[in-house]
Amino acid sequence: MKIGAQLYTVRQFTQTEADFDKTINRIANMGYTCVQISGIGDIPVDKVKSICDNYKIEIILSHTNPNRLLNDIDNVIREHKIMNANYIGIGGLPFEYHNGLQGLNQFIVDYTSISRKIKKSKMKFMYHNHQYDFVEFDGKLVIDRIAEGFSEDLLGFTLDTYWVQAGGGDPAYYIKKFSGRVDTIHFKDMKILQNPDGSLIQIMAEVLDGNLNWQSIFEESKKAGVKYAFVEQDDEYVKDPFECLKLSYNNLLSQGYN
Repeated sequence: MKIGAQLYTVRQFTQTEADFDKTINRIANMGYTCVQISGIGDIPVDKVKSICDNYKIEIILSHTNPNRLLNDIDNVIREHKIMNANYIGIGGLPFEYHNGLQGLNQFIVDYTSISRKIKKSKMKFMYHNHQYDFVEFDGKLVIDRIAEGFSEDLLGFTLDTYWVQAGGGDPAYYIKKFSGRVDTIHFKDMKILQNPDGSLIQIMAEVLDGNLNWQSIFEESKKAGVKYAFVEQDDEYVKDPFECLKLSYNNLLSQGYN
């Protein structure tokens, strides 16, 4: 399993070509060798690829705007071929489908044809979960309905360890359950802090700096054939996002991953 950086973590530093170059340089200097493209500015795809090549960084996966997947899939596929990225991802269930079983069924219908085009191009469509995916409709969770709605060759999962836990699930259990479909994963920890007034707050934390059961996550990731684990922190709170990426990388390095 190769450790990568999810660029959404440093999205505010990737909005121009010059800043993107500086950011990829910093990420490469930390030790990362691959990234997920997400949240970057309107930078020509060939520039994105050449900058990453310059620092020996592979582009593996994207989170792509759902509107582009629905309305511009041929160009999306072409851009991923330029980047040599084999995984085309969606960051979550688009909001317009958040209306119960009807929405879920329509999502499956709409995106099955997209995933077939992606497969035909020898790439894979990847779904990233959030907390909403653990809402239950008629005795079945959203994430399980989505898994059953697509065949394994048409949909993979970029499981997010934090959001599985936040939804009340067990990350290791879902890695095992979707074994063979989890080529990519998001490594993100969870920590509980106490405010001065005594109230509690749940926050995202650096990998191995929170309360998730990482040994079971690591074990099941290995068994499930996870190929790429992308470190991500949507919010960094008091730390610099680059510091967060570096701390997570160092912690994973101490466990034998690089």
